[in-house]
Amino acid sequence: MGVIKAYAQATIEAGAFEPLDQVYVENKIRALVGDEDVPAKAGKLVPQLVELAVQRGKIEDGQTAREILNDQLYDLMTPTPSAVNHAFWQKHTVAPAAATDWFYQLCTSNDYVKVDAIQKNVAFTETVADGNELEITINLSKPEKDPKAIAAAAHDTAKKYPQCALCLENEGYLGRLGQAARSNHRIIRLNVGGHSWGMQYSPYAYFNEHCIFLDTKHEPMKIDQQTLINLVEIERQFPHYFVGSNADLPIVGGSMLAHEHYQGGRHVFPMMKAKIKQELAFPAYPAVQAGVVDWPMSDIRLRSEDTNQLIQLGTHIMAVWNHYDDASLQIQAVDAAGTRHHTVTPIMHREGAEYVLDLVLRDNNTTDQYPLGIFHPHQKLWHIKKENIGLIEVMGRAILPARLKDELHEVKQFWLNAPNQIAAAHLPWAKEVAARRAITVENVDQVLHEEVAQVFSDVLADAGVFKNDPAGEAGWRRFLQNL
Repeated sequence: MGVIKAYAQATIEAGAFEPLDQVYVENKIRALVGDEDVPAKAGKLVPQLVELAVQRGKIEDGQTAREILNDQLYDLMTPTPSAVNHAFWQKHTVAPAAATDWFYQLCTSNDYVKVDAIQKNVAFTETVADGNELEITINLSKPEKDPKAIAAAAHDTAKKYPQCALCLENEGYLGRLGQAARSNHRIIRLNVGGHSWGMQYSPYAYFNEHCIFLDTKHEPMKIDQQTLINLVEIERQFPHYFVGSNADLPIVGGSMLAHEHYQGGRHVFPMMKAKIKQELAFPAYPAVQAGVVDWPMSDIRLRSEDTNQLIQLGTHIMAVWNHYDDASLQIQAVDAAGTRHHTVTPIMHREGAEYVLDLVLRDNNTTDQYPLGIFHPHQKLWHIKKENIGLIEVMGRAILPARLKDELHEVKQFWLNAPNQIAAAHLPWAKEVAARRAITVENVDQVLHEEVAQVFSDVLADAGVFKNDPAGEAGWRRFLQNL
């Protein structure tokens, strides 16, 4: 069978069209790749169609053009946004998980969620010295930026449409140099905090069913009481997902501070499994259980079935932290110029009827000694992790750069005394590990995994405002007295 005819049939079977639409759909495909059909080969049909379009000069042979056509073709088998939303909320009335199961399947089958690319990522889990389990990933899925797009962006000063990668206007957008193709993109509409929000999946997911909840207005991120209200409302609608927000300040925040959004999904992170090391009592909020979490970062956990008390206590803790100073630990809420430096990373999930809220305290001050942040990975750890510590990593899942795949192989070879090059940045660490561990061909992979996980644990400890040492414990006591 011809590849055009085969893909037309697959599109009809997906439910976006009826059998009577066969000729119409075939002509839509021909308009994109050329008129003549050719025999289909084994494997996925869309890459064959994209290659056909390149050979026929319908598109140029470049990354951006290929991505745009790929998503245009997959858009043909994707229902319209209104149809997707209608089906989603119908299924949600039966069970929230049924709705997300259906929507996630749609977003993987239409190649919006790049499953093939995500499978390239390296991932492993290890227990570190403090007893916590950490998840390590080396992110190989996101494609390198198109050099033409980089060059175009350097000279482009015009106002953008869409304004950012999270804006609602991305839904169905064709794409261009510097702006991702989104023809096959669909967003579920929902009400959060009395406002219109959207829910979509992340194309290059960092964990299972990685989704994004986004304000339909392009407004900056902000962490306040409304954030906690919003998280509760999302949990009511999606009790099987966690939801959390990156902090709303540079250094400790995420990479998209310009657009209000949260992240969520169906994954139990290491921090969620961490135990309480100190129980806290708040008599004014009797329905809330509270405690300090045994975690490298500084986390207060609240749990309750009473969401009003949970929100009120969470708001109180944030208000105190946002004005709290401890000069002995270089903790400063507001500097001499009046710039705010304190916020939290709030994360919520459900355990049965209980709502569990983690408030991770963040401080983004810098000094001459720590120009990238006092509570940021320190320089000796940059060989593994230099980037900001965002929501996902706060919870114990490292997102490490792609360069490490090859660099860590070099480290293994160094440990096994095989002649090879090793990045200078890794050399002190590699020598230190080799001096205290007996490394063999049989255990070298396990040693590598354990040592990388320990570095990530140290990264999280650097980002914690109250360290797990006597000075940090004393700092915790002083702060808790203020609560």
